[in-house]
Amino acid sequence: MDTAQMFRTEKISRVLFKIAPPVMLAQLIQALYNIVDSLFVGRYAESGLTALSIIYPIQLLMIALAVGTGVGINTVMAAKLGTGKKKEADEFAGAGVPLAVFLWFIFACVCWLIMPAYARMSTSSKEIIRDVTVYGRIVCVFSIGLFLESIWTKVLQANGDMKTPMYAQILGAVTNIVLDPLLIFGMFGLPKLGIAGAAAATVAGQIAAALAVVKKGFRKSPAKEKYSHHIKKIFRFGMPNILMQSAYTFYILGLNLILAGFSDQAVTALGLYYKWQTFFFIPLGAMQTCIVPIVSFNYAAGNIDRCRKTLSTAVLFGLALMAVGTLCFELIPGQMLRVFTADDMVVEIGRTGFRFIGISLVTRRKISLVTASRPICRVIDQGGEL
Repeated sequence: MDTAQMFRTEKISRVLFKIAPPVMLAQLIQALYNIVDSLFVGRYAESGLTALSIIYPIQLLMIALAVGTGVGINTVMAAKLGTGKKKEADEFAGAGVPLAVFLWFIFACVCWLIMPAYARMSTSSKEIIRDVTVYGRIVCVFSIGLFLESIWTKVLQANGDMKTPMYAQILGAVTNIVLDPLLIFGMFGLPKLGIAGAAAATVAGQIAAALAVVKKGFRKSPAKEKYSHHIKKIFRFGMPNILMQSAYTFYILGLNLILAGFSDQAVTALGLYYKWQTFFFIPLGAMQTCIVPIVSFNYAAGNIDRCRKTLSTAVLFGLALMAVGTLCFELIPGQMLRVFTADDMVVEIGRTGFRFIGISLVTRRKISLVTASRPICRVIDQGGEL
């Protein structure tokens, strides 16, 4: 059964659980970049672990910009494919590469300039400021792989190819995991780079993942006169995702600034919470990614009942997943913290914080699945064209 037929007639639960697992695995592997960095850096120096917690909001902002743009392309492509307009769908995919390069260039330049000042906002420790600046500049300036891979991955997913992105993410994660200890600790004759080595391993993994999807994901650029129209439409559907994720980024940044007034250990504990929540939010985010092309395809094709069924099935999955997350944060917070750190103060602060914040997982995240499809539905309800 081809992708169009599957989206149109297959039972929704079967469609979701057929296409979602590869996406979940791919996104979970992507999350391992920051988690693996934290594991090795935490064993190298506690100051480095705090630095990663401080830089985490910037990394989230970068991912929001890259992935959100990819979601915009994915949404428009799926809608065009739903109405049989494959050539137009490929034109939107072709506009993605120059758009990704432009966004990367702007983001890299801004981050290079503001990184020292940003570090001083969150800590007064000269050692941590240095680590934040070094790590942050490397992962932001050399993030071209992340931007391109995000675009090409969404192009493939719009066409129903969930496995190629998964393999690409596995390759990127393995590259990062292998290079992390080698570059951080200077093994096998390599230079001992410390936190800079963790950053270098991260961007190397992102570039490897991008190279793995370029062949299948690349599309020819459209005519120059179409760029303006295509980019506006991409951001029309991608901007809600970008803004939603960016708001979350500024929320974390605000918490970091507040906690910095108490201690660096409090900032570290918050960072470790966000490492662990990833394991529960990644499957939810994957489900969100998967419902976008299904809802977009069926909404464009006029199959409204299938759109509603897709949303209800996904929300039930999200509620069950978040319930499991709440149990973990309530019952075993100390064990979760000690995976990353041996600092007793970090563990003590984190244990209390994990139990408070764990209660909110279900109520904070179930709505994101519905939000993912809202831009498509709103445009069509208002008589717009996808």
